[in-house]
Amino acid sequence: MSSESELKGLYPFLHGKAQNPEKMNAALLHSVAEKARDTRETNERFFGDQAGILVAAAHALADVYRNNGQLFSMGNGGSSCDASHVAVEFVHPVTAGRPALAATNLVADLAMISAVGNDLGFDHVFVRQLLAHGRKGDALIGISTSGNSQNLVAAFAKAKEMGVHTIGLAGGDGGRMKSSGTVEHLLVVPSTSIHRIQECHVAAYHILWDLVHTLLADERGSAAAKGSAQ
Repeated sequence: MSSESELKGLYPFLHGKAQNPEKMNAALLHSVAEKARDTRETNERFFGDQAGILVAAAHALADVYRNNGQLFSMGNGGSSCDASHVAVEFVHPVTAGRPALAATNLVADLAMISAVGNDLGFDHVFVRQLLAHGRKGDALIGISTSGNSQNLVAAFAKAKEMGVHTIGLAGGDGGRMKSSGTVEHLLVVPSTSIHRIQECHVAAYHILWDLVHTLLADERGSAAAKGSAQ
C-alpha cells in the first residue's frame, strides 16, 4: 500500500469521506502492533551488536567515579530531556543502598545557555560550561538522535583536548559524532525512526547506570571483605 493510500485509510475525513469507526479502530490497532514489533526488533539489534561498547563505557565511567571525577550530560530538544534524566539517575538513585554519584546536566542553566548562545553562538553552549567545570578524568555523555548536533560535536572535541572521557548515544549512521572520531564509546541505534532511537537511548543509559553501580558495588564489597579478614 502506498503512503498516500495509507493516509487515506487512516484519515478518510481529510479526503471528503466520513470515518468508519470500526475500520479506523482496526487500523490503529494494527499500527500499535507494528510499532511495538519495530521497537522490539530495533532494541534487539542495538543491544545485540553493541553490548560490548556499553560494558566498556560502564568500566570507563566507574573508573571516573573511583578517581573522584564527575559526569556531565548534554543534548538538544527531546535529547535534552534525556540528558536531564541521566543526571538525575546518577545524583538521586532510586534503588535503595546505591550512593549518589556526581553528575551535572549542562542543559539545566537556561540563563547560561541563552547568554552563551546570544554572545558566542549556540554551538558553544556546552563547550563553555565544560571549560568552566570539567577537569581531566571527568566524563561527558552526549545524546543526539541524528549524531549531527554541532554543539555536541564541538563539546566532544573540547573534551578530548581536556582529557575528559566521552560517551555518545546516536542513531542512523552515527552522523558527525561517529565521523569526528572524538567519542570514545559511541552507541548507535540502527534506525532512522526518531522514536525507536530515543527508546533505545533510554534503555541504554538506564543499563549504563546499573552497570556502573554494579562495578562500584563489587569493589566496595571486596574492600569490606578484606577489612573484615584483617
